[in-house]
Amino acid sequence: MDEKEIIKIEDTNGNLFEAELVTYLVSKDKKTTYIVYSKGEKEDNDDEIIYVSKIIANGDKINIAEIIDDKEWKDVQELLKEIANR
Repeated sequence: MDEKEIIKIEDTNGNLFEAELVTYLVSKDKKTTYIVYSKGEKEDNDDEIIYVSKIIANGDKINIAEIIDDKEWKDVQELLKEIANR
């Protein structure tokens, strides 16, 4: 069984929380990296809820940002589909 990698994430309000790292994604143009993580939450059908955020380097600190652009979100969904179909 794989050991879960627990990471600490700071949200936009400055609140720190722990999450399980699922994977990283890199955009097809290699300019943007995304983090896929879980907070251990489950849907009603018992599927685990995952989150995807854009990684933004800010000097020696790494921040995450919500994906708000529809085209960018579609690109991320395609990356996720590629992983699911491996």
